Parts: sequence; structure tokens; C-alpha cells
Amino acid sequence: MVFKVDYVREQFPCLSKTVNGVPAAFLDGPGGTQVPRRVVDKINEYLYYHNANSHGQFITSVESDALYWQARETLADFLNCSPEEVAFGASTSTNNFLLAFGLLRSMKPGDEVIVTDIDHEGNRSPWRILEDFGIVVKSVRINIEDITLDFDDFMDKLSDKTKVVAINWAANSCGTVTDVKKYIAEAHKVGAVTVVDAVHYAPHKVIDVKDIDTDVLLCSAYKFFGPHLGVMYVHKRVGEKIKSIRVLANDNTKMPFKFETGTPAMELAAGAAEAVEFIADIGAVHMDQMEERVKHLSGRRKNIVAGMLAIEEYEESLAAQLRRELPKIPGLKVYGPEEGHQRTSTVSFTIDNVHSAEIGKFFAERGLFVWDGDFYAIETINNVLKLEDKGGFVRIGLAPYNLQSEIDGVIEAVKDFVK
Repeated sequence: MVFKVDYVREQFPCLSKTVNGVPAAFLDGPGGTQVPRRVVDKINEYLYYHNANSHGQFITSVESDALYWQARETLADFLNCSPEEVAFGASTSTNNFLLAFGLLRSMKPGDEVIVTDIDHEGNRSPWRILEDFGIVVKSVRINIEDITLDFDDFMDKLSDKTKVVAINWAANSCGTVTDVKKYIAEAHKVGAVTVVDAVHYAPHKVIDVKDIDTDVLLCSAYKFFGPHLGVMYVHKRVGEKIKSIRVLANDNTKMPFKFETGTPAMELAAGAAEAVEFIADIGAVHMDQMEERVKHLSGRRKNIVAGMLAIEEYEESLAAQLRRELPKIPGLKVYGPEEGHQRTSTVSFTIDNVHSAEIGKFFAERGLFVWDGDFYAIETINNVLKLEDKGGFVRIGLAPYNLQSEIDGVIEAVKDFVK
């Protein structure tokens, strides 16, 4: 595939930034991507011309309500669900805490929740706190060699007492993709509600909530070119039964409003929707190369899927080079599953006897923006792999605005650091 990276890059003003006289390379995407001009323009447009609270009779309030619902429709196309199943919140962690305490209203001491050792704390902590109320929380272990989930351990922990299974789709620590569809099917056999953390998955691969058949899925717009806003899919049949945490929670049972608290950040919802339109536009400009793969789809969903497939293919070509070349450097270890296992374009590594922050600082001086640390994947990096004292991983995250020259620069920088 010929990816039109220049077309993408020209939409990001931040890419003009320089460090010590050289162009900055934004390889920090897993912590939040950069934002295209059109997303900021959409937020500004809302605030300048439509800003109002909900449910008024006057024009700006009517317009605001309409734009907010249109944002649901756009995100519904991104997730492949209905607008009534899309809720917005301050962040994914906030959405997950509210969900956890909502589900707690229908649980009793001794009920069980399953989380995993591969997850970000945003999908562990909300459920672990329920232990204070007598809920038993079990965590599925990972295979240390390749940082994949142990399915047999999951099956051993699953029981008729399991009420919630909270599982990660793609690990923000190193990009491991889990076959969540398999876990969800088993969870449903015992009647458990399934909650999928797709925060790291969403910027890199196509989401289809109907295909994986999950009850809940969470993602964050700022990970896929939008503003800081949490997005939550809740299956209508399941959502109607959940007792939510909000004002008048006992009276308001209508989806999706029952999962939103207070006055919504409508300007951010408009920005999140525009981020999806940005992805759809990437699909449109690459449709001549993607048509055969998306011909079964139509409308905006077709363009979104085409865009995500184009992004995935381009990013993977760059990530594959990193995974191939970095392990050739003495003392360097790349973490994650073997080639052939599904993964995102995030590449994480350590160097023997070196604190990862030293590498991050060395990179930063060269204008290479990468992350070092545990990235709130605390169970994986600090507790299982025991890397806290070594500063965790160095994490390189790719986005569709990254260049081949930046990948070459990373490899050269690591070699220079080792020297």
C-alpha cells in the first residue's frame, strides 16, 4: 500500500516543532496522539457559535443538543453500534469507576470479578476497589516470556460466581493484542458482564463491538486524534438493566443518558466526532487501495474502516522494522509476543544495566519523543517483570503522521546511546 503520509502530516500544525534545530518526532502516541487542525476548529466552532446547556427552547441550545447527538452517531459508526449505546464521560477511568460502582449496586459480598495482569490500572483499580465491599477480585496472570494472557488461568478463575470480566484488548505496555472474543464467549456462558478496555486498541485497529459481542467497551478520544474525553459503548439490552451512578439514578433508566453525569462536555464530543471524521477522510483518500477489503460496507462506516486499515498497514510496516532491527543491538531486549501474534505498532524495550529514563532523556535531546516508565501498566511492568528499579520500558508508539526517517533516527539514536 502507498500511504499518503504527507497528506496526513500537513493537517498537524505541531509537526513544525523543532528541538535543538532538528524536527521533532512525535513517537509518544500511546500517551495521546497529536490533534489535527480540523478537530480544534470543530471545538472552536462549537464554543463560538453553538455553546449552550441542554434542552432549551432557544436556538443555540437546540443546535447544541443536535450536535451532541450527531457526535453519538459518528462514534456509533466508529464502534459499529447504535447512537443509543454511546455515552461520553470525563475519561475512560472515570467511566469505568462509575460503571463499577453502578454494577456494585446489584452485587453482593462473595460475588466475583475477573481482571488481568496485562491491564492498565484504569481497568484494574475500579474493580479492585470493590474488594472493600466484599467482592472477590481475581486477576488472570500473563506469560512472562511473551507478555500474553494465560487463557487456561482465565478458565480456572471463571466460575458461576463471576459477575464481571474486565479484559484488555491491546496492552498499552507493549502492544500485545488479546483475542477478547474468545474470553467474552466464555464469560457469557456463566452470565458475566464483559468490559473491554480498548483505549490502546482504538487508535490502531478496527473496532466492531457486535463482532466481539462485548457488553461494554471503553476508549478515549485523545488516543485517536481527539480531545480528552472518554467514550463508552454499552449494549442496550445490558445497559437498560444496570443501575447507574448519577443524579436521579433511580428514576432515569433511558439509554445512553443514564451513564452520563452532569452537563456534558458537548464541545469535546464534537471534537471527538471530528477525530473520527479525520479517520474517515484517510479512508476516503485511500479508498482506491482499500475498496476490495471494505466493499461489504457503506457510508461513513466504510470510510472509517478503510481509514483504520490504511493506518494499521502503514504503522505496521514501520513497527516491523523496529522489531527487526532493535534486537540486533547488544544488550537490548524488545518485549511482547512473537512475530505472527497480533499486536499494535507500539514497540517497547530495555537495555541491560541502563535506567530507561536515561534513554528517554537522550532521545528527547535529539527531538525523539518517546515514553519511559510503567505507563500505569503497573502489574505487568513493576510487579510481574520486576522492572520498577530499572525505570520500566522505553516505549515507542507510532501514528500515521510518523515517517520512515524517524524510524531510522530511532535506530541510529539507540546505537549511539549504546556506544
